[in-house]
Amino acid sequence: MSESSEAVAESVAERFEQLYGAAPDGVWAAPGRVNLIGEHTDYNDGFVMPFALPHTAVAAVARRDDGVLRVHSADVDGPVVELPVDALAPGSDKRWTAYPAGVVWALREAGHAVTGADVHLASTVPAGAGLSSSAALEVVVALALNDLYGLGLRGWQLARLCQRAENVYVGAPVGIMDQTASACCEAGHALFLDTRDLSQRQIPFDLAAEGLRLLVVDTRVKHSHSEGEYGKRRAGCEKGAALLGVDALRDVRHEELEAALGRLGDEEEVRRLVRHVVTEDARVERVVSLLEAGDTRAIGPVLVEGHASLRDDFRVSCPELDLVVETAVASGALGARMTGGGFGGSAVVLAEEADVPAVTEAVEEAFAAAGFKAPRVFEAVPSAGARRLR
Repeated sequence: MSESSEAVAESVAERFEQLYGAAPDGVWAAPGRVNLIGEHTDYNDGFVMPFALPHTAVAAVARRDDGVLRVHSADVDGPVVELPVDALAPGSDKRWTAYPAGVVWALREAGHAVTGADVHLASTVPAGAGLSSSAALEVVVALALNDLYGLGLRGWQLARLCQRAENVYVGAPVGIMDQTASACCEAGHALFLDTRDLSQRQIPFDLAAEGLRLLVVDTRVKHSHSEGEYGKRRAGCEKGAALLGVDALRDVRHEELEAALGRLGDEEEVRRLVRHVVTEDARVERVVSLLEAGDTRAIGPVLVEGHASLRDDFRVSCPELDLVVETAVASGALGARMTGGGFGGSAVVLAEEADVPAVTEAVEEAFAAAGFKAPRVFEAVPSAGARRLR
């Protein structure tokens, strides 16, 4: 454990003891994620390629055996929230506490005898930035309870339960990518994930060794997956699969795309959604091939293609995200695209290390000239997935 991790663990443990009057049984961390390529493909049984960020949700947790869940966050004003585990039910909680409570509910629904816990959380994952702050909260609580109750669940199983918590308990129709990335990523790698069977391949992604950097540009435009636009896109994809007679859009092969679009007739909105998902799956496979061939710089244009598809076909971009991509590429970046669910959040920018200052300055100046709120720009370093800190 690094000094910084040790310091964070110590701080969160100390606050836990102040809140609950006893030391925690342990401290765990789970990261946010950046998705390199593969957007809105996960709920279509397709391919994604995220990697974990160094930014994490950290939880100090102690087991309880009296049917009480107590939760507190350093990032939300308010006292400890106490919830009886027997009363946990989908839709019953519209606060931030729905994320940890939903995990307890999902574990119990799956037959695991979780009888309560005391939880104190602190997170450095920017909320609303498209970097999976909610998945990090879910996974860190799930991992802690898995350890404390000796459940023996593997990372992908915890991810499935956390997805169920967010889908059913919170009511957000997210796919499996975010939770799997948080639970399963490895440092120095991107995770090539087949969301149909959850098979995984760790793809080496050491940008610094190649003189490259990947920047995250947080536009500070907030998005919310539980609002209706995300759900509309998912429903449209499901309609497209039904009209084409396939289980999921993953089953439409890229070389058959034009014929498939022709069969959709005048369903123009569905046609756009189908075209994005099928071409995006192909882009993920192209990026994997390029990285495995050691041709990292060549993924830049693929990122730009992906952004155009998200902007024009899936229609989940926004002026701020478009400005990041256009400005970064015009000022020398190798590629850029929005990342995450869309309607705000963040973009990623691939650049030569020497070009980072100029690209960053150009984006910041463009935002100022447009009258947008100043963006937050930081380097994304492929980092470790969920783990116990102490």
